[in-house]
Amino acid sequence: MTDLRITGLTKSYGPGAPVLNGIDLSVPAGRLAAVLGPSGCGKTTMLRIVAGFLRADAGTVEIGGRIVTGPGTHLSPERRRIGIVPQEGALFPHLSVARNVAFGLAGSSPAERRRRTGDMLDLVGLHGYGDRMPHELSGGQQQRVSLARALAPEPAIVLLDEPFNALDSGLRAGVRADVRAALRSTGATGVLITHDQQEALSTADLVAVVRAGRVAQCGTPQDVYRRPDDPWVAAFVGGVVMLPGTGRGTTADTALGRIPLETPVDGAAGTVVLRPEQLTLGAPSGRAPHGTVADVSFHGPDTLVTVAVTGLDSPVHVRVPGPVAHRPGDPVSPAVTGTATLHLPQRDGNGCVAGGDGPAATA
Repeated sequence: MTDLRITGLTKSYGPGAPVLNGIDLSVPAGRLAAVLGPSGCGKTTMLRIVAGFLRADAGTVEIGGRIVTGPGTHLSPERRRIGIVPQEGALFPHLSVARNVAFGLAGSSPAERRRRTGDMLDLVGLHGYGDRMPHELSGGQQQRVSLARALAPEPAIVLLDEPFNALDSGLRAGVRADVRAALRSTGATGVLITHDQQEALSTADLVAVVRAGRVAQCGTPQDVYRRPDDPWVAAFVGGVVMLPGTGRGTTADTALGRIPLETPVDGAAGTVVLRPEQLTLGAPSGRAPHGTVADVSFHGPDTLVTVAVTGLDSPVHVRVPGPVAHRPGDPVSPAVTGTATLHLPQRDGNGCVAGGDGPAATA
């Protein structure tokens, strides 16, 4: 198994702000990292530099301790031992499934190519599909063939460039699970490029959130979701409730009452960040926060209730399991469960080292 280390990578396509602005990323051997960010943040440019398709302006890329991109060094793509799963599969339409998978095995004997091709098709759940043509397959099956083709030469790194975009929502979860299982089975290190938050959180071992060509935060999916480094990361990764608050040591005073904090902060005003599922709705009573239901949106497994709260300029969102009896206009009292993060004036983050824990409150 092989690790991937990206250090200080920069890239510009012309005058103006660079697309990559000194990006750092470290992916341990055998792990799958999702690089998550909005369109134009630089994640695909980073992938193309790692693959060797683009030259960086500065910085280094190391695969298994060997520099493949750096000052005076640019190893060609075919010498990097990298497999690529592009968007929409990109299979050769004139080749059978088996010949697509065997495309990168030209240096092997015919017997070895047949064995390896069969093993890869078994691995992705397509045993017996070798003689079919790409147009005879569903979109999900084509993506599995693309993965088998990428894994066949036993690459050190597998790069997945938004490979599930063309699939309908009913197929995505199953194909994502198959891809993750195949990568784990082979021990390959993977980098998944995506702008889909659910995809990143549910598929990867590490999530690197990219903003304007830099890594704003990197950590486990649970850490990035529950302990975001700043309000922008919090809002980008998922549904969020933001409240003005003042730290009182291990708690913060807010319009929803006193809320426990992940990290103690004393005597400082900032933004308290919660997730909608951390809020519950009760009947108004005594000195509890008072609110009025403004909207109810049913999503099947849960319902999102929008509540206008006394003392807050903006409504808050409450995610409740299953259907609810609340209707617009109903009086309610929101309450908070669990802990929150309190963010002081935002800093500019960059970098990712697996296993590192950043502070919940930032200065």
